Amino acid sequence: MKGNAPIFRAIALDIAQRIINSEFEAGSKISGRTLLAGHYNVSPETIRKAISLLKDEDVVDVSQGKEVTILSVEKAYNFIEHYKSSESVYSLRQEIEILLKDKRQLDEKFEAVLTEIINYSDRLRNLTPYNPVEIAIKPDAHIVGQTIGQLRLWQHTGATVMAIRRGTEIIISPGPNAVIAAYDRIVVVGENGIYQRTSEYFNRTKVN
Repeated sequence: MKGNAPIFRAIALDIAQRIINSEFEAGSKISGRTLLAGHYNVSPETIRKAISLLKDEDVVDVSQGKEVTILSVEKAYNFIEHYKSSESVYSLRQEIEILLKDKRQLDEKFEAVLTEIINYSDRLRNLTPYNPVEIAIKPDAHIVGQTIGQLRLWQHTGATVMAIRRGTEIIISPGPNAVIAAYDRIVVVGENGIYQRTSEYFNRTKVN
């Protein structure tokens, strides 16, 4: 595939493109494998594999004398489109793998920073247990558009805001002026039952 495509596939695609470009017309015959090997500077075996790919897709035919006959411009086009689609799927899969890797690294960094904050905070050290929980903010939650300071979270729930996840961004120890947005994931710590109390408080429906 992309970056690691076998050379014979690249040659097959090049021949198909040359057919589309009318360098090789339907019904015409092109040079045998030995001459093609010289043109592409590869072994005859590599050319055999390339021609075999095209033959399997009815782009060309190969006679007993190893003469190659062009069969179809349309099939040459379909052959190229097939591999374009394959490359696109592969590229998307690679991109997803990279994103997942980045997310794992971001999560690990987040956990490390969060642990460090907990370890160095006298107030948080006194909380038992102090495991952080994440609460997703619904778009119609009454706290959307409010600042951390306006929430008066400690008074209402006994929780402390540690961080805000916003897409791929992580805001560590957001100040009182940090504004809550829809779909934020707010990380809090507190005593037993903190998730339920804070989740209910955060996601009360906004009254119009």
